[in-house]
Amino acid sequence: MSSCSHNCSSCSKDCKDRNQFELQAKEGTSFKKIIAVMSGKGGVGKSLVTSMLAVNAKKRGLDTAVLDADITGPSIPKAFGVDSLRAQGSEQGLYPVYSNGGVKVMSINLLLEEPSMPVVWRGPVISGVVKQFYTDVLWGETDIMFIDMPPGTGDVPLTVFQSFKVDGIIVVTTPQDLVSMIVEKSVKMANMMNVPILGVVENMSYAKCPTCGEELYVFGKGKTEAVAKEYGLKVLAKLPINPEVTTLVDGGKVEDVDVSVMDTALNTIMEK
Repeated sequence: MSSCSHNCSSCSKDCKDRNQFELQAKEGTSFKKIIAVMSGKGGVGKSLVTSMLAVNAKKRGLDTAVLDADITGPSIPKAFGVDSLRAQGSEQGLYPVYSNGGVKVMSINLLLEEPSMPVVWRGPVISGVVKQFYTDVLWGETDIMFIDMPPGTGDVPLTVFQSFKVDGIIVVTTPQDLVSMIVEKSVKMANMMNVPILGVVENMSYAKCPTCGEELYVFGKGKTEAVAKEYGLKVLAKLPINPEVTTLVDGGKVEDVDVSVMDTALNTIMEK
């Protein structure tokens, strides 16, 4: 195109110049769906939502994978109880680690000699690693891959949306006043990259009284519904503050969590 600025990050056109950036996976690897889980800020529970979606998908009999793209703050291996394992490789490529329930996982913490060591890398190096998790890992024939994104709209989200064939985005929020900013940032980036947002998941929606069962809205009520409606989005799930879930996830047993709350979200993903 004569008017092309060659800046694909700010263009939503589906042209040959954009398509040339799409990465090719290893021979024998295919993905029927790739879903990114993102938020405009950190600490909202993206990894929890990613993990619960993956567990729900696997329980439905889908070949499921999780790519942990949060290189500087990886938490997926711990949630699935594989943080003590190390990914193995061969001349063909790198093999994902399998959880007890059969979910395929790849994360930087599965490659480090000591998982507690910080990853002190600049943006381009981090983005390169995320690309390699797509191109160099022998994922095999996969029904659905969830990408646990780092917070914000920086290098890694840009790399993922430019280089992967992402089918949709799930936005994770919390009920605080910042929810409008979180959703707005995600919506604007999704529109720039021409990737559909499938819906919103609100984490820490409420706490249930252990004595009477009353739902207590610790951070207030109703903000997510209103903001989602403003942008034409659906709230696909509301996750309560649940110490039992926290204990299971911290103990590497996310696959023991009741993930039925994610049924609507996964139904929406599969209908895409």
